[in-house]
Amino acid sequence: MPTVRAAIVQRAPVLLHRDETMERVLAGLEEASGEGAALVVFPETYLPGYPEYIWRLSPGDDYDLSREIHGRLLSNAIDLDADDLQPVQDAARRAGTAVVIGVHERDGAFSRATLFNTVVTIGPDGRVLNRHRKLVPTNPERMVWSPGDGAGLRVVETPVGRLGSLICWENYMPLARFALYAQGVDVYVAPTWDEGDGWIATMRHIAREGRCWVLGAGCAIAASDVPADFPDRDRLYPDPEEWLNDGDSVIVDPRGEIVAGPLRREYGVVFADVDPDAARASHYTLDAAGHYNRPDVFTLRVDRTSRRQVAFEDGDGRQAAAPSANADILEI
Repeated sequence: MPTVRAAIVQRAPVLLHRDETMERVLAGLEEASGEGAALVVFPETYLPGYPEYIWRLSPGDDYDLSREIHGRLLSNAIDLDADDLQPVQDAARRAGTAVVIGVHERDGAFSRATLFNTVVTIGPDGRVLNRHRKLVPTNPERMVWSPGDGAGLRVVETPVGRLGSLICWENYMPLARFALYAQGVDVYVAPTWDEGDGWIATMRHIAREGRCWVLGAGCAIAASDVPADFPDRDRLYPDPEEWLNDGDSVIVDPRGEIVAGPLRREYGVVFADVDPDAARASHYTLDAAGHYNRPDVFTLRVDRTSRRQVAFEDGDGRQAAAPSANADILEI
């Protein structure tokens, strides 16, 4: 495959404001594609912004405030079935660019009151190629998102090769990483809220372990970026100069060498030329799911059944477990 350009957009969202943040998504996509990017990546839950406030709220004393904020988040979440992501899909199609973007997902077919931390991969024709829901929300994130399922643990074909994605600390789950390696991932995308030298070292390790390109998409945001109408803003964010997240978006080649970034405490777009064939050739010395694997010793079983398929109405209209025959099982 030919070498293509990839980009990570690192700009602050308008927290809890879907429409305003959507405008920033479209502007970032236009800027990156205008510079020749065939793949444009945005951070974890960029629409409508990572819930940084959960690390500041007290579960007891701030219960009413937490409920108010969560209500706003629900109202600004993304329902793919309701075409809430259609503006991004249309823009991707016009630009002929693949897009990976993190969203707060509200699934009307499952529950209108439950949210998922979801990363969506959109093809250059505007179609949704994959929807992956974070398997394990981290620490207080469990007050915001339901655990996801394995339906999105898939690698899909894109203009930059075979692409897969894990969200933030999912990248510390060895079996989840292996599931992508075993599907021949060339470009490994990691939308995240994490940052710093430790996280960058993780991105480099994954590139060396998986012999793949790694795009770590961070979110730079300062307290001054939090909208004025955010509930109890002055108490939660008293110092407008505070950086809530440094960003640290980075692109790493299959040898584990940083080729772009990290972009720290800045807003901008990180670009790199990505060669999928370089990832494939790098497996000559190490293929964690191939010649450097022992399938006679180790076996990984991945249940990729969608949560949407786990329940159905029986003859009496009651919810019951789906038949096991409907399960989507990947044996590695």
